[in-house]
Amino acid sequence: MIKKIISLFCVVFMVTSCSNDDDVNTNCDQLVEVSGEQFKNAPNDQHFINSVAINGDCLNISFSSGGCDGDSWEIKLIDSEVVLFSSPPQRNLRLSLKNEELCDAVITKEITFDIQALQVSGNQILLNIENFEDQISYEY
Repeated sequence: MIKKIISLFCVVFMVTSCSNDDDVNTNCDQLVEVSGEQFKNAPNDQHFINSVAINGDCLNISFSSGGCDGDSWEIKLIDSEVVLFSSPPQRNLRLSLKNEELCDAVITKEITFDIQALQVSGNQILLNIENFEDQISYEY
């Protein structure tokens, strides 16, 4: 009986400690993925990044690609999982697009990514986004 109570207590403790929503920024559309494998291997269909801006912990990316309406696109922001220890440190990212639409229209979309997972010690990191000329300074 004691073992069952302790087990129940452990389960309740793990569930309540994992359900803390204070650390999750629900204002962003998606979370950034941190994966060296995905950075190398995720789909990379043609697209053009129009603009990038940071609002709090959300990275807003406006981009364009050919298609019908963009509703079937699979979009991810992927970090290479490598921190370049310069001053300030840097991270390399890329916008992954899987686009199987066969229309000739140019579609522009805006999407936001929660980038809190990219934070390192200190209070700033520079983001290098593949196919975007400017470095983005993320201060936290």
